[in-house]
Amino acid sequence: MELFPSHITINGQSESVKELLQQKSDTQWKQSWLDFLEEWYNANDYIEVQTSGSTGTPKTIKLTKDFVAVSALRTIRFFDLQKGDRIMHCLPSRYIAGKLMTVRALIGKLDMHLVDPASDFTNLQTDKPIKFAAMVINQVTKYLALPEQNIENLLIGGSAVPKPLEEQLQQIPTQCYSSYAMTETATHIALRKLNGNNKTDYYQCLDGISVELDERDCIRILMPGLENGAIQTNDLGELEDSHHFKVLGRVDNVIISGGIKFLPEQIEEKLAKNMPLPYAIGSVPDKNLGEKIILLVEGLADNDVKTIIQSHCDTLLSKYEQPKDIHFIEKLPRTENGKIDRKRLNSTK
Repeated sequence: MELFPSHITINGQSESVKELLQQKSDTQWKQSWLDFLEEWYNANDYIEVQTSGSTGTPKTIKLTKDFVAVSALRTIRFFDLQKGDRIMHCLPSRYIAGKLMTVRALIGKLDMHLVDPASDFTNLQTDKPIKFAAMVINQVTKYLALPEQNIENLLIGGSAVPKPLEEQLQQIPTQCYSSYAMTETATHIALRKLNGNNKTDYYQCLDGISVELDERDCIRILMPGLENGAIQTNDLGELEDSHHFKVLGRVDNVIISGGIKFLPEQIEEKLAKNMPLPYAIGSVPDKNLGEKIILLVEGLADNDVKTIIQSHCDTLLSKYEQPKDIHFIEKLPRTENGKIDRKRLNSTK
């Protein structure tokens, strides 16, 4: 495995890395990519990456280049990417997911097509299929709006895939996968097939990786290259075996109401199909229940909409899952990668 080849193929053309490192770009997204390329080829044996902040304050951590390269190689093998295969890089290069697209192109000798992350993909060339791409949710929505979809394998990350979007994916030929990933593991450690004949509710660990549950039933990742060979998460899981698992929600998001534990993510999933506006499940202190479940809806207060939402709740949720109140707020707090920011959500109640 060659970590630092002298050339990289960009948009069908072999480019000298040495010459690319002398370039500057007027566009922020392209300069961010060049900055990472420079970091990959510098004298350090590590890269610096920032965690997402979905579970706390974002922080900068160091990952060795060997560790990152092995992660890239796992993805190359999973999707059977071969030298010269066309991939699309449309993610911000300041985050680990974007960085890994470049590393995959380098060590796999792939043909990487660079696309502005803010693109609507209308200028995407359709003369040759794209073997592999990775997107976040809002990009997938744009991709689905195209007259035709010519990506063979699409990795969807950043946040959980909403049920309505997952249903739309059943109508396209692109093979779609949800990723279970952390910055600390150099992106995904497991993938879940979202459409096609072999779609599944379980994530499948990539080569050399396994999982187990701790005493809280939270997922512990066992992976070569990690400190002590493992990393503990706060994600509640359900195991089929040590290589296949479901993610149920985060243990620190659990709401205990009337002595019963509820996962907001599971309630949100039940409501996903019919909700007219963005929403999130939260809770507030209650003298009788300890905590009471509430529904926060993004948008202006509207009694007609509230009636529709209440009807959905009555139909789709069990008696004890029912929100005790529905609150409209101007905007739901989110992390930069689009996940609901649960900690900030508490301050909006």
